[in-house]
Amino acid sequence: MAWSASKIFVTFIEDVLENTAAYNLATDAPKCALYNNTPTPDNTVTTANRAFNAGQWATAQEVYDAAEWATGGVVLTSPLSTTAAAVYTYDGTDVVSTGTSATLAAVFGCLVYDDTVAGDYGMCYNYFGGTNSVTDGTFTIVWAGTGIFTITLT
Repeated sequence: MAWSASKIFVTFIEDVLENTAAYNLATDAPKCALYNNTPTPDNTVTTANRAFNAGQWATAQEVYDAAEWATGGVVLTSPLSTTAAAVYTYDGTDVVSTGTSATLAAVFGCLVYDDTVAGDYGMCYNYFGGTNSVTDGTFTIVWAGTGIFTITLT
């Protein structure tokens, strides 16, 4: 089935509400790991199967450039949590390769996972809408105007 949408992991919401993994979304250091079209992302997997290098998120499917987008991903800077009109938004600065000579092929999406919390558990995954590549350039994830993810309470 492969990639088709961006979603928040159900067990991430459960872990936050139950304080299972002691997330601090304002100060933790999430990472963005890139993936090819092999995974079939599923937001209903167990906590263990939403971790970086587990289940669908195994490094065998990860796309990286050793010098410019390391295995394990790039750190999300300036994480920001806001609430307005019953909508919670999690956002951060657009994520950019660490240099201008990255070569990455067939990137379909990313896993945003909390590298601060033991277990490297995924928070959400984001589909890029199809294949994306860069050859000897800069790879940038530009987050939607609505943030990395939003939760609407009605």
